[in-house]
Amino acid sequence: MGLKIAVQMDPMESVNIAGDSTFALMLEAQARGHALWHYQVGDMSLSEGRRHGERTVERLTAKARPVRVQRVQGGHFTFGPVEKLDLGSMDVVLMRQDPPFDMAYITATHMLEHIQPHTLVVNDPAAVRNAPEKILVTHFPQLMPPTLISWDVAAIRAFRDEHKDIIVKPLFGNGGAGVFRIKPDDENLGALLEMHFARSREPLMIQRYEPAVRQGDKRIILIDGEPAGAINRVPAQGEARSNMHVGGRAEPSILTSRDRDICAAIGPMLREQGLVFVGIDVIGDWLTEINVTSPTGIQEVSKFDGTNLAGLVWDAIERRVQA
Repeated sequence: MGLKIAVQMDPMESVNIAGDSTFALMLEAQARGHALWHYQVGDMSLSEGRRHGERTVERLTAKARPVRVQRVQGGHFTFGPVEKLDLGSMDVVLMRQDPPFDMAYITATHMLEHIQPHTLVVNDPAAVRNAPEKILVTHFPQLMPPTLISWDVAAIRAFRDEHKDIIVKPLFGNGGAGVFRIKPDDENLGALLEMHFARSREPLMIQRYEPAVRQGDKRIILIDGEPAGAINRVPAQGEARSNMHVGGRAEPSILTSRDRDICAAIGPMLREQGLVFVGIDVIGDWLTEINVTSPTGIQEVSKFDGTNLAGLVWDAIERRVQA
């Protein structure tokens, strides 16, 4: 079946075709005969639109362009002319813009709710809004390392006194930005807290440092609640963070029995809430994040084991469209 698919994402010019998951999803959709349009969040408008009897139905539109993609460096996309696209007339909208998860991101989820469920939005916008990755994980305390989310400097210091070696990270950050390891003898915690709270009204997330991260931070891809593949991201020498953005190295990985237990515990919730494409982070035996906003990793997994994860994502989406 040929679907009409609008992709809400960042500029096409910025796409890294070797690693971008959205690009892989677009290639797979195109190979299946689906039609693609591209737009950015700033292109959206919500207004009173069509009248149905006594009822006015809001109309969500975007200045969008038809797009074709190909795996050619420097020539990976071709746009058609700009058009005013009624997003409610699409079969699928992929919400794939990168965080930060801020008020602009939250507003976009509210706007996209106006076209659900007639148009399938992946991932479900209400679920994404209610499930920022570093908070969603707190609903599974038995799977997490010791964790604190707080504005309270005294509480943060007490947590550090108890666990000694800690990780401090912004609650709504991404890509490893603003993540610090504070060792037991580090005297910079006070200055770090002062700097953060002078600039932000958001709390911080504090977790016990897990030495197992030296062996890697595993990214597991779940599709409709089922584990589909994994990679191990190993921090660079002298770096506490394993994110690919800051020099982490991807290695092949397999799922352990503990990994499968974690996936079995969270999978039903993800499936029920319409979180079709999710990436979770596991360090050692502990679940640290559930990434639902714009998860990545499918190209890296496919390179190591040949699994077409983009194809599995589209299989799941097509099943939901047909349901």
